Amino acid sequence: MATWTKNDASVAPYVDPTPLPPSIPSVEEVGTTSAPLKSAAFFIGAYCKDFNEDFMLCKAENRNPEHCLKEGRKVTRCATDIITKLRENCLAEFDKHWQCLENNNQQYYMCRKPERALNKCVFEKLGLVKAIPGSPQGQPQIHEKTSPIFGAMQK
Repeated sequence: MATWTKNDASVAPYVDPTPLPPSIPSVEEVGTTSAPLKSAAFFIGAYCKDFNEDFMLCKAENRNPEHCLKEGRKVTRCATDIITKLRENCLAEFDKHWQCLENNNQQYYMCRKPERALNKCVFEKLGLVKAIPGSPQGQPQIHEKTSPIFGAMQK
């Protein structure tokens, strides 16, 4: 016969058994789920371009994960900074867009209307423009098209 016994887990705070060396600056996690990150992805890319390029160059130098911790921390701080600015300046538009992504299987094409409102707000208040790398020159970006092939309802 099995009996229930109280869990004897300690109430002491968790201590990381393998802490980072003191030479690596600590940084808070970004603190968002995939939908807000996807909603802000192009703005993060534009805002944090220099930090991200440094990180990628560092990774190309040496594949040891410890080699690029400082650069990775800078990218994380930058991403946290732009998400904070998005929340401070365009909270309603940002929330509508990422919630649309969350409810539509993370598909951008299903959320173009809230995306346009977010892009407009971010441009007006933060001066950032959404530009998709590799898009054809002289043609509108995919999120600017008025009659896209794919939409919420197939024709």
